[in-house]
Amino acid sequence: MNKSFFYIFSFMLCAVCGRVGAQTLTLDECVNKALEHNRSLSSAKLKLEQTRFDSKVYKANFFPQFNLMAIDFYSTAKGNFAMNGGHLPIYNYVESAGKFMPNVTMNADGTYTLNQYADFPSQSMKWKIKNMFVGGISMMEPIYIGGKITTAYQMSKLGVNMANENIRLTESEVVVKTHEAYFLAIKAKDMGKVARSYKTLLEELKKNVEGAFRHGMSTRNDIMKVQVKLNEAELSIQKADNGYKLALMNLCHIIGLPLNSAVDVVTDSSLPVQSSIPVMGVRPEHVILENKTELARQNIKLTRSDYLPDVALGATYTYANGGELVGKRLIDNGFFTVGVAVKMPLDLFGGGSNKVRSAKAAYQIAQLEQQDLDEQMQLEWAKSKNLYDEAQTELSLCQTALEQAAENMRLSKQQYEVGFETLADYLETQAHWQQCNANLVNARCQLQLAYVQLKKASGTLLPTLNSKH
Repeated sequence: MNKSFFYIFSFMLCAVCGRVGAQTLTLDECVNKALEHNRSLSSAKLKLEQTRFDSKVYKANFFPQFNLMAIDFYSTAKGNFAMNGGHLPIYNYVESAGKFMPNVTMNADGTYTLNQYADFPSQSMKWKIKNMFVGGISMMEPIYIGGKITTAYQMSKLGVNMANENIRLTESEVVVKTHEAYFLAIKAKDMGKVARSYKTLLEELKKNVEGAFRHGMSTRNDIMKVQVKLNEAELSIQKADNGYKLALMNLCHIIGLPLNSAVDVVTDSSLPVQSSIPVMGVRPEHVILENKTELARQNIKLTRSDYLPDVALGATYTYANGGELVGKRLIDNGFFTVGVAVKMPLDLFGGGSNKVRSAKAAYQIAQLEQQDLDEQMQLEWAKSKNLYDEAQTELSLCQTALEQAAENMRLSKQQYEVGFETLADYLETQAHWQQCNANLVNARCQLQLAYVQLKKASGTLLPTLNSKH
């Protein structure tokens, strides 16, 4: 191997396996970055904030509601009215009659003449609207409205709990998705190492076969057989490299880095393989179902409250100022008003009772759905446990198979070198060794993923959040 070829080979090896200057990411770092970047998780957190604000809105209904009112307007409307003057009779007390009577003299034609009178002058008064102001403050305090306020507030708190658990659920999904992307990258990286190891074996074999051919101990057909395997190994390396690049791009997408970022992952051998099986814990899906069922139960009370009496206390203070009559302010005073309002709905045709029955049926449906989904989660945990057990068994078998394949390849090489075994048989043992290596890489990856899925199914993937619950 000349010096220039050595440099080219070293550069290609670093570009694929090492990525000079690349940032090596651990699994925990990727999980933390994914939790910070994930848009679904950000949306779930915003939903939690929204439900908290909604809960505060419903809580405010326990307190009196105050309103300010002010009206100010200007009008050019104006007018006047007049009263004609005349004589007003004067009344004197008549003892014989025992009462006051007008001092008049009756005429023969039925008219009368005023003996004493007072003059009433003609009157003319002008009025204007001009500026008019009316303002006040009102207070409304619900005393009893069928329990609607309390029920709505309890339902809002259930919504907050569900939003909290939805964050836990979203976080667990992000963690699982990150694990899958990370182990896929490790798998692709290790597959490239296996392919290169296989290629190294074939290159060594090709040198030996070419040497034997030069000494007349081998045929050109043997060289071509090895070359075909080398071509297959080159294709396997290219596929593994392309798969590794795509896996890293997918990982960068999940953790929020630019797709072409220079990153690398640790090897699969440095990751611990868990042996303890997590027990069934409290899953966020279970808590969400419990709150959903409780919401249906509270909805019965909320529906019934629409057909119960409503009692509210109200008070207002109003001040008015405006208008002119004969150049003087006509209105300038304030007044208080206090009252109690009572409303009693009459369910004459059974609409209210049927709505309550419908809400009760919805509650029973929610209970059945909760029972069904709880059983499904138990089945999911059992299935995940079986897959984890199978993955452990598969890993153990693959390790044993690789040891046997390595020993078989060593013996086959010895037999081939002394002429007791054909080249095809030796190539077959090498291919078998390469396949066992690939199977072992895949089994390690599957075991890690099976363990993560088992922890998610048991509700223990996020222990800190689970302990808070």
